[in-house]
Amino acid sequence: MLEKIKETAEYIKAHVSNIPKTAIILGTGLGELVNHITDKQEIPYQEIPNFPISTVEGHSGKLIFGQLGNKRIMAMQGRFHFYEGYSMQQVTFPVRVMKALGINTLFVSNAAGGMNPEFKIGDIMIITDHINLFPEHPLRGKNYEELGPRFPEMSEAYSHRLIADAKKVAEENNIRVVEGVYVGTQGPTFETPAEYRYFHRIGGDAVGMSTVPEVIVARHGGMEVFGVSVITDLGVEGIVEKVSHEEVQKAAALAQPKMTLIMKELINKFKE
Repeated sequence: MLEKIKETAEYIKAHVSNIPKTAIILGTGLGELVNHITDKQEIPYQEIPNFPISTVEGHSGKLIFGQLGNKRIMAMQGRFHFYEGYSMQQVTFPVRVMKALGINTLFVSNAAGGMNPEFKIGDIMIITDHINLFPEHPLRGKNYEELGPRFPEMSEAYSHRLIADAKKVAEENNIRVVEGVYVGTQGPTFETPAEYRYFHRIGGDAVGMSTVPEVIVARHGGMEVFGVSVITDLGVEGIVEKVSHEEVQKAAALAQPKMTLIMKELINKFKE
């Protein structure tokens, strides 16, 4: 694995002259952020050695380097999911490469189903913590000390500093945000009413099929992480709604301008 990470990082360094310190995984609800990146350089995933290819509708597949306001950033347009059949090592490989490139702060976004009765469709949830219910752990197997410790500490998986900054940005722009715990599951089925009840009772506020493996690997490598979910459907007891991938994309699209504004201003505000 170390050789593959090194080979991929070297390929990117050979093609990008100025590697940033900040990266974003543009999940559902943040695709519009690409339009705000200037001085762009794009590399399709299929051109990058050892990179998997995204197979999900709505997930493009390219790395973007450029300027977002006053910060130079790296953006992943299109992520990889465990339900697509990739191993956890493949799902999280881009995060390993980010670390090898010198990235020290990672921003992630996703679409999620809300279980908290206070939530509404279209809400933006700042992730304060997560519950990992994936059947495979991204750090299972031999540990390479070059990548991080055998038993990483996870008491602050999501940066308290960045959460506080994001809440300030939202308040300054009169944007409603909620906070909560994200439950990560394998997918690809949406949840049954009983599963929604279960996830809420064990402490979850929203549930989705991504993010958790990437955050674990980022924290393993010592990166600071900020995560946000757009609530695209509700699994609140008594009002569980039928949901489809198209409806999720539609709800995420409506929330995009607010998500984009928060993320853009937050990235420009924080000190690297």
